[in-house]
Amino acid sequence: MTTVTEHAIGGAVPTQRHGVIVMAHDSWVVAKRNLRRMTRIPEIVVFGLMQPVMFVLLFSYVMGGAIQIPGTEASHSAYTQFLMAGIFAQTVTFAVAGASAGVAEDMTKGLVDRFRSLPMTRSAVLVGRTLADLCQTAFTLLVLAMVALLVGWRIHEGILKALGAFGLLLLLGYAFSWIGALIGLSVRSPEAATSAGLIWLFPLTFISNAFVPVSSMPGWLQGIAYWNPFSATVQACRDLFGNQVGPVPDAWPMQHAVGVSVVWSLVITAVFSWLSVRKYRSAVG
Repeated sequence: MTTVTEHAIGGAVPTQRHGVIVMAHDSWVVAKRNLRRMTRIPEIVVFGLMQPVMFVLLFSYVMGGAIQIPGTEASHSAYTQFLMAGIFAQTVTFAVAGASAGVAEDMTKGLVDRFRSLPMTRSAVLVGRTLADLCQTAFTLLVLAMVALLVGWRIHEGILKALGAFGLLLLLGYAFSWIGALIGLSVRSPEAATSAGLIWLFPLTFISNAFVPVSSMPGWLQGIAYWNPFSATVQACRDLFGNQVGPVPDAWPMQHAVGVSVVWSLVITAVFSWLSVRKYRSAVG
């Protein structure tokens, strides 16, 4: 079996390799191609940063004094601690729109046909794309954490648990990037991919514990919010950051949020990576 080297995208001779090494190597080549593209078009990164920063400032300063967390008084400081895990999680999941648009653009511009002509693992195109998106998401989280510190957010459980929380966020973001890949393969234009990648995220993120306590929702909606994979990651991050404001909800997913978050992310990754690769193979023939 053959695979493409780092220079094969530019036309060099492929080398002979086998198995998992093939996919890992080819995926890294494609990932580097996408990362180089991001550096050459810095607007992608800049505008990707602006939205979550605006959410932090608007939610924290405009709504912070109006929303009361159970067991506390309404205050900017308390709401900022409550809010940030939700903003972090929203940021990594909203990256799905960029993933779907990027895959759709590659499909419509014929880049995938060029990859198909090369001796490379077909799944590497999607794996490389999602890895590049993961790197961009990690950079966005780093900048967002700095902004959060400026508005009063703090880590109270030590650096190791904080790193664990960011790891859960990146795992969730990677899982959702596979949803974006499937959407990008299923629509006919990058514009449609962007819309399709975002429209379902709004109910997912707002029917959750990200911005308001779930106890304020109607009873029939609370169960949906508690079992939302987004809510599990938000609660897990609050626990690991030491940002839990008020009592932890009694719902089982909230009491075991770290484990539930990991399971949800792994299940989403497994299901949608399989569906995406299957769709990609049928699309390129």
